[in-house]
Amino acid sequence: MAIATFAAGCFWGVELKFSQLNGVISTRVGYSNGHTESPTYPEVCTGNTGHAEVIEITFDPDLISYADLIDALWVLHDPTTLNQQGPDIGSQYRSAIFYHGEAQRQIALDSRKAHQNRLSQTIVTEIEPAAIFYPAEAYHQCYLEKKGLGSCH
Repeated sequence: MAIATFAAGCFWGVELKFSQLNGVISTRVGYSNGHTESPTYPEVCTGNTGHAEVIEITFDPDLISYADLIDALWVLHDPTTLNQQGPDIGSQYRSAIFYHGEAQRQIALDSRKAHQNRLSQTIVTEIEPAAIFYPAEAYHQCYLEKKGLGSCH
């Protein structure tokens, strides 16, 4: 098994979409790459903790590759909007790939470059090493699924 960590706006919608991909074993939503220890949702929402809302994906690389997950990421959100996805605005909603190791870093860089060649707007997706992942509160986990919803908006 392997881990992927992505930020793509509100974590509810991307969690649902990634959880439906063949080869994805499990997903968790949470907060990463900020400067406050053990942040809470209300704290992250202020934008003062530096954290992004993220999805942590456990996947089977024999069934789905890391590159395939990144390809899905490009489709599931707008990588050209800085600190915003739809109506959600703030640095906690930034677009980012938080890599686990050099191989993931290189795949992410190559994928961003290839995807940029297909777009007229500049991709603003950050590619940075993954920091500590703090799971979001229980009510956020599988939120849309529990509510019987297909999307956030």
